[in-house]
Amino acid sequence: MRGNVFSTNWKNNQSLNAMSNSNVIFRVQPGGSLRGEARVPGDKSVSHRSIMLGSLAEGTTRVSGFLQAEDCLATMNAFRAMGVEIEGPVEGCVTIHGVGMHGLKAPTQELYLGNSGTSMRLLSGLLSGQAFDSVLTGDPSLSRRPMKRVTNPLREMGAEIETTAAGTSPLKIKGGAKLKGIHYDMPVASAQVKSCLLLAGLYAEGETSVREPAPTRDHTERMLTGFGYPVEREGDVIKVRPGGKLTACDVDVPSDISSAAFFMVGASIAEGADVTLKHVGINPTRTGVIDILKLMGADIEIIDPREAGGEPVADIRIKSSPLHGIDIPEALVPLAIDEFPVLFVAAACAEGQTRLTGAEELRVKESDRIQVMADGLQILGIDAQPTPDGMIVQGGKLGSGKVDSHGDHRIAMAFSIAALRASGTIEISDCANVNTSFPIFVELARGLGLDIVSIEGEIV
Repeated sequence: MRGNVFSTNWKNNQSLNAMSNSNVIFRVQPGGSLRGEARVPGDKSVSHRSIMLGSLAEGTTRVSGFLQAEDCLATMNAFRAMGVEIEGPVEGCVTIHGVGMHGLKAPTQELYLGNSGTSMRLLSGLLSGQAFDSVLTGDPSLSRRPMKRVTNPLREMGAEIETTAAGTSPLKIKGGAKLKGIHYDMPVASAQVKSCLLLAGLYAEGETSVREPAPTRDHTERMLTGFGYPVEREGDVIKVRPGGKLTACDVDVPSDISSAAFFMVGASIAEGADVTLKHVGINPTRTGVIDILKLMGADIEIIDPREAGGEPVADIRIKSSPLHGIDIPEALVPLAIDEFPVLFVAAACAEGQTRLTGAEELRVKESDRIQVMADGLQILGIDAQPTPDGMIVQGGKLGSGKVDSHGDHRIAMAFSIAALRASGTIEISDCANVNTSFPIFVELARGLGLDIVSIEGEIV
């Protein structure tokens, strides 16, 4: 039976990879509104970590609400390639038969991680402490993303890890390295770097501690604790020591606030909108988008806050409200780093000027999100001026036009939402990678009232 499940999901993943080779275009008609209730897919960050820690745990871990998207399937297939039996996903349910902290087996081929920076950076730490060699590769977009931010501190810990001359993947990791714990002051706030080093620290001699210059998402720390592995926090420093073990548990993945953000902005800018998003993760290290929208005047209500699987969740109701421009507080930037593409759309629809600073991290995401969003907003008639670490946006009237997402899922979805306030059709090219985080985006958006169609054709 497990073999059949594996075969089915291998075929599903191959289908998703095939779609990534297609020139998917979103065509969105102007105007309209958003109304109703919806539950967006599971949190990508939590889904990744549930596979990683469930695989290293002793016993059987059951995950519900798993995000069945390309990035998370890449993590799942990597652990299958290292000998972990994983059933599903079937309707968001995954069963992981953990092999223990030292039970992974050498893969017989390179571990291909598609477009997933989270997979590559977190796995680089985890695999640096294994007894076997491994090679991490990705698609052309991932292969351009900087990896020195993890490989440099890993080398300080004793890892034997190679990159290209440019500091990018493929990452070649030599097994059997003797890792030692270090203290690392992160120069830039990054949950991926922090998580990478903490996972390496599970296999290092002595204490590993990481100081973050600003709060970042803490899903790794929460989940390690949920699996029974001790984690210490003293102010802005997080510490782990070797010698613990992970014990299997049930994981309930909340809906992804990064995916919910598109409809938060959409409901804020569309006349007469009223949307309730169900079971959304409101981890305090992720709620910057809510705080920023409220500062801009958004009408957002948090309903029935509760806890699910160690993560705070709630229903979120958003109603149409006039927005005004603000200077975005830099303290909120790390708490909303993935949501800025759609927040730039909110800024374009706001009265007055919005200024973002301290967000240079946006230039090394799946695309240069500062430049790509500025280019697209300018095509649509908005005065959007990129800066080295952010953007200055003058609110105005969105027009129509053709914009290029540059293969960035969040860019594609952000410009789709912009059509709610546009004067004409917006056409977005290179949208296949929406499948990395939100494969049902078009279906769910149409259900709430967005007039969007997806057109698929082969790249020529």
